[in-house]
Amino acid sequence: MQKEGKEPLLIKCGFTLNFAFLIFNFAFLSQETCLLTLLCSLLSASRKGVQAARRVSLSPSKVTVPSPACIPFRKAAQESDGTFLSKPNTFRFNLIFALALVALAFALFSCSSRREAGTSNAAVEMREVMDEAGKKVRLPVHPQRIITLAPNLTEIVYAIGAGNRLVGNTTYCDYPAEAKQVAKVGDTLQPNIERIIALRPEVIFISTASQLETFTKQLSERGIAVFVTDPHDLEGVFSSIKTLGDLLGQQERAEKLVGNLRARAAAVENGVGTRPVVTVFYQVSPSPLWTAGRRSWITDLIRRAGGKSVTAEVEGEWMRYSDEAAIASRPEAIIMATSDSMNGEKMEVASALQKSPAVLKRRVYGINGDFLSRPGPRLVDGLEQMARVLHPEVFQQ
Repeated sequence: MQKEGKEPLLIKCGFTLNFAFLIFNFAFLSQETCLLTLLCSLLSASRKGVQAARRVSLSPSKVTVPSPACIPFRKAAQESDGTFLSKPNTFRFNLIFALALVALAFALFSCSSRREAGTSNAAVEMREVMDEAGKKVRLPVHPQRIITLAPNLTEIVYAIGAGNRLVGNTTYCDYPAEAKQVAKVGDTLQPNIERIIALRPEVIFISTASQLETFTKQLSERGIAVFVTDPHDLEGVFSSIKTLGDLLGQQERAEKLVGNLRARAAAVENGVGTRPVVTVFYQVSPSPLWTAGRRSWITDLIRRAGGKSVTAEVEGEWMRYSDEAAIASRPEAIIMATSDSMNGEKMEVASALQKSPAVLKRRVYGINGDFLSRPGPRLVDGLEQMARVLHPEVFQQ
């Protein structure tokens, strides 16, 4: 009799401990662990309850008290006359089962909310840096989810060994091949802000100070860091590579990459250093006629390759050029970007340049546009090809 009197207390204690353990899981563990623990508990209760009911049904004269995990079956085990469950016990079972479903719904909601919050609730170490537009940016010390909104930045991220952290880029980001598999967030000038927010980035890299000012403000209001890079010459590109290496914890890889690129650029300059300077017109498009100005990295490349841009003193980065000025420039060579380097495709020269020395002497050259239009690691490839066409005699050996 003493043993039977203690059983209700033990059962209540067991139920309380089980319930407390579930609450602990909901509050502190991951979503998968929450669900696994709850489901296992329900399955255990159901299995033990069925076993107890079977024992009662098969041996009505011998009462077997089930475990605390099987509370709905307790009264049936004590009072059974061979019937599986009486109506009052069925009601109690349904009530507790309904409460278990409510607990499951609460677990789903609370655990899912924690997952959606990601690391926002965690203590993330932050730092404040100055971007290349002169703006202070607050971002994580170790960002793990990044988006790039320009092909050159995508190339830099992969080149320094951080491509596995790239969760989004633009439709123009096609190099290296892995970049094509990354989620696309629109193009450089018209990214999809809803898609960007859904990817939960910690930092977004953009390529110029003037790119999408309103867009930048919207993201900053949502706690997403926006970092601007804005190179205007080859040294500026090297600086951007090292900056991204520092921000992404890839300093060693970035330093090594810049060292190799700088050595290749120096080899080109040393090779053409004693050769006569060639005047060059860089044609962006023939009609209307667009070219590169003093603030463009193209002007710097032409100088390093042993040439001098006829628009080197014209203010601006990219501008429309008048026919009169083009005729008066009389370049010795014309360089334009093509879809594929040296592929022999027909290159259309602007009408204002048709009688220039460059055309008359057949010194019109096409260079892979990706090597010239993306201020990233492959800009040195463009420099090398430019030097070869301007001074082929130096590179014939």
